[in-house]
Amino acid sequence: MGRFTLQSGTDCSDRTTSVSSAGAIPPILLVGAGRMGGAMLAGWRERGLAASVAVDPAPPVPVEGAALVADADAIPRDFAPAAVVLAVKPQNAAAVLPAYRRFAGSAVFLSIMAGRTLGGIRQLLGEAAVVRAMPNTPAAVRQGVTVAVAGPGVSAAQRALCDTLLAAIGAVAWVEDEAMIDAVTAVSGSGPAYVFLLAELLEQAALAQGLPASLARLLARRTVSGSGALLAASEEDAAALRRAVTSPGGTTERALAVLMAPTAWPEAISRAVAAAAARSRELAG
Repeated sequence: MGRFTLQSGTDCSDRTTSVSSAGAIPPILLVGAGRMGGAMLAGWRERGLAASVAVDPAPPVPVEGAALVADADAIPRDFAPAAVVLAVKPQNAAAVLPAYRRFAGSAVFLSIMAGRTLGGIRQLLGEAAVVRAMPNTPAAVRQGVTVAVAGPGVSAAQRALCDTLLAAIGAVAWVEDEAMIDAVTAVSGSGPAYVFLLAELLEQAALAQGLPASLARLLARRTVSGSGALLAASEEDAAALRRAVTSPGGTTERALAVLMAPTAWPEAISRAVAAAAARSRELAG
């Protein structure tokens, strides 16, 4: 199994200070200003983003911090980005990416497209320096986690720039084996949806037990978010924290006997992650 390097831990406060004090982020070309692209742009803006350009014909939310253009042809000819961030849907890559070939050789391409491999991206862009990364949606509140891998020809300075861009939205880890990214996509890229589903089901179960709707939502959301905050702040692993809540013969033990049955959560989570990883590999085709 390949090695990985954790660039910033669960507490990103020190990292935020060091990056901010290093000066403005150089000009960036953001291709795709959807939820994740917009979250990244907001993070960069907070750290001092130089004049940049975002490409999106119909962004879902207003774009702030960059000049918005509808397509690659509308990018000013004299604009020279240090990085081109590819935040388009992976299914659209073949149609979209060739228009940005002119930046190969001068800019590093940072792709956050699920499933699209370094080799596949380079086929569309030519001999480009490409970094592939998988962030997740807590990036919107700067609490994301991203795993990245550098492709052939990526210089130390280009990797450092990509690390800075990704650190603006949370913790960053680097791997040497690109094959790990499919599992990363399944665990952390798709993972927020699993957590949101837990909150959704807890709320529904609370309603079924007769609790008022407002209280059911409060309990479900605060239990999930508070438990996550406790996990982030604790040096204990998740299993130890679980055991600390589980009194012998108590209510939690009775509930966990249902959830931890071999055919319940242990099998379901494993199958879910495997299915997501398989889909990530399919998107490479």
